[in-house]
Amino acid sequence: MSPSGRPTASPRPGARSPEAMDWQSPLGGGTMRAVLVRVVAGLVLLVAAIGIVFVVGMRRKSAAVVNPVRRLSRATKALSLKTAGTSEAYASVVRHVGRTSGKSYETPVHAVTTDDGFAIALPYGSTSDWVKNVLARRPAALVYEGRTYSVEEPKIVPLGEAALNFTPRDRLAHRLFGVKECLVMRGVEVSVDGR
Repeated sequence: MSPSGRPTASPRPGARSPEAMDWQSPLGGGTMRAVLVRVVAGLVLLVAAIGIVFVVGMRRKSAAVVNPVRRLSRATKALSLKTAGTSEAYASVVRHVGRTSGKSYETPVHAVTTDDGFAIALPYGSTSDWVKNVLARRPAALVYEGRTYSVEEPKIVPLGEAALNFTPRDRLAHRLFGVKECLVMRGVEVSVDGR
């Protein structure tokens, strides 16, 4: 009985008071830490698995990987184009005309200079619409570091022919993603008045 005269409830067998909780209980710190470690480890493994699928899919040019990456690139193209082609941007801009539509398009690309023009690695291969448009010898231009160049004599070559024009970091990415081709072209700077 309690001092007030009421009967006290006897604790259930196996029940613990909050003070008696220890690190092994589900609400204790040790078990929570173990659960947190498992969750973090699971997330790390999931990210690693997604990364492996991405790299293998890009290397094999798997439509299941390449097509979603292309869609994502198209969806975020407007963001890239805000700075592409400027002197401080990683990306340049290819301006091209559709083979069948006749519409004008702009595509952000990573171009590097060569002895007589430019090279653009093709991580998706040579089947991209912008590549086909440029190869169709329709009017095309490259905006590189703030200057516009008319694209002349575009052709697909093995990446090895232009590999040394890319940075070591670019070459590592090319090897990782299995990039085998690049588009090379001569570029003639277009003056401000368009000539």
